[in-house]
Amino acid sequence: MAYISTDELKTHLYAENIDVIARSDDTIIQAAIEAAVVEAKGYLTAFDIKAEFEKVKSDPDTRNALLLIFIKDIAVWHFVNLCNAGTDLQLRQDRYERAIDWLKSVQKGNVTPDLPALPDDTKTGLILFSSNQKRNNHF
Repeated sequence: MAYISTDELKTHLYAENIDVIARSDDTIIQAAIEAAVVEAKGYLTAFDIKAEFEKVKSDPDTRNALLLIFIKDIAVWHFVNLCNAGTDLQLRQDRYERAIDWLKSVQKGNVTPDLPALPDDTKTGLILFSSNQKRNNHF
């Protein structure tokens, strides 16, 4: 069972647009959802993503609401790239980029979502590297 269902995407894309793009092939929308979940998981390795993504089986109402929105945005972006049937591609691209920016902020530690922490025995010691901005000295 996927983290989000096809029906849940109707908050981000009209049902008739989904039908036009998918052409009665549910595997297309499921592939977009799975790609969005995998993409989001790649940014959330500092959290217990297994526990978060298994909530769909036990209690779907406890899923992280903001993460749901961003996964839907990513899934819709992957999906509407097949066709622009009555949807605003620029809006979808902007929302996709916003979702990725949020995931990158989580990955950097600038944003801490309400997600389950990794168990202590599985922590790998996340190390963040950065440096000061380059200085240009003029004499």
